[in-house]
Amino acid sequence: MLVSAKEMLTKAKAGKYAVGQFNINNLEWTKSILLTAQELNSPVILGVSEGAGKYMCGYKTIVGMVNGMLEELKITVPVALHLDHGSYEGALACIEAGFSSVMFDGSHYPIEENVAKTTELVKLCNEKGISIEAEVGSIGGEEDGVVGAGECADPDECKMVADLGVTMLAAGIGNIHGKYPDNWAGLSFDTLDAIQQKTGDMPLVLHGGTGIPADMIQKAISLGVSKINVNTECQLAFQEATRKYIEAGKDLEGKGFDPRKLLAPGADAIKATVKEKMELFGSVGKA
Repeated sequence: MLVSAKEMLTKAKAGKYAVGQFNINNLEWTKSILLTAQELNSPVILGVSEGAGKYMCGYKTIVGMVNGMLEELKITVPVALHLDHGSYEGALACIEAGFSSVMFDGSHYPIEENVAKTTELVKLCNEKGISIEAEVGSIGGEEDGVVGAGECADPDECKMVADLGVTMLAAGIGNIHGKYPDNWAGLSFDTLDAIQQKTGDMPLVLHGGTGIPADMIQKAISLGVSKINVNTECQLAFQEATRKYIEAGKDLEGKGFDPRKLLAPGADAIKATVKEKMELFGSVGKA
């Protein structure tokens, strides 16, 4: 059964570890992440971008797939199904479809409009028992057409949004989506510290977890980060493992590739990546 992310993140904040959000793009990715979470006894958040939602035939299809896997794979660890970087309309659609958590990314709006739209969604999520993530300060890189340069959020604006009653807050601290460039300045821990001081017990979210050095990850957790998003690293691992399998020329036999065998190396690569991240985040054994 899908759960809200609230309890798992409250525990993570108090215990000074982070829950991993791993974005899903198909059945194989979802299965790999769930099996790894169960093996490590770790809570987990399955992230779905609006683009991935369209690719996987819509939000209701995704809810059905994930709920089916939870039952068939006998998954007992807490699992939240979360809309990642959602629009206002996307958040409404996911709430209707049965997601247990949503993110409304209003960071590209003026703060007043971000607050107004977030307020409406908080009320609806509270009525449904769904967790909600808000964002202040655009995360760098591109996510479903929204481009940011890695700005640092205003701590006062973070407090304004946190006070609306959101479950968790994503605040820009110089992090970006995708690969980090060689000239990346690193995370702004002064900004993160100031945000935590303003927002208190609010679980904070670090987007763009791929490529951030381990010591920076651990310092961010010590300063209130309770949820860390990983997507690109899983994509790269899946891509590389699949490429090697194809180049090796296996499974041809004059019939072409068996898709189950073709995708298996990529699925195994995702398991390894998720395991590594859960160990780094400190969530192993915390279910």
